[in-house]
Amino acid sequence: MKRERLYIDGNNARFTRRDLTIVDVELFSGETIEGVEPRRLFPLSGTDRYITLLDQDQDEVGIIRDINDLSEEGKKTILSCLDEYYRIPKITAIKSITEKFGKVSFSVVTDKGEHSFDVRNIVHSIKLVCGTRVLIRDSTDNRYEIPDLRRLDKRSRNLIDFYL
Repeated sequence: MKRERLYIDGNNARFTRRDLTIVDVELFSGETIEGVEPRRLFPLSGTDRYITLLDQDQDEVGIIRDINDLSEEGKKTILSCLDEYYRIPKITAIKSITEKFGKVSFSVVTDKGEHSFDVRNIVHSIKLVCGTRVLIRDSTDNRYEIPDLRRLDKRSRNLIDFYL
């Protein structure tokens, strides 16, 4: 029998980190839910709201409506799990973009160092989100992010503008 959806609001739960992306949840009602993974229901637009908690079978056992309503400790725990799961290199500069035989090759500088990657389908792999954020998926399904186009240097902006 499927249980009723559990919403976690405010301070009605304590979170204990078990692993890089796994937490245990102790509800103040006394119930304990072990080994759940926080995931964003809306990873592109809703980074702090509607965080689902998935069990080992990837079934939803609860939802955090808003991370900002959690205790400071709970918020820190959930955000650290999400940061680990959604670890996406942030592009800080674009060194070059070349196109050959339908493949676009990027050479970039990220917060994790220099990277080169290829994109095969520009329309599906390069997305402008919320006007200034860019998400890029390479041909091997790795993801990269430009958090704010306005923060790129002029040369980098000129290189990426053609593909947006």
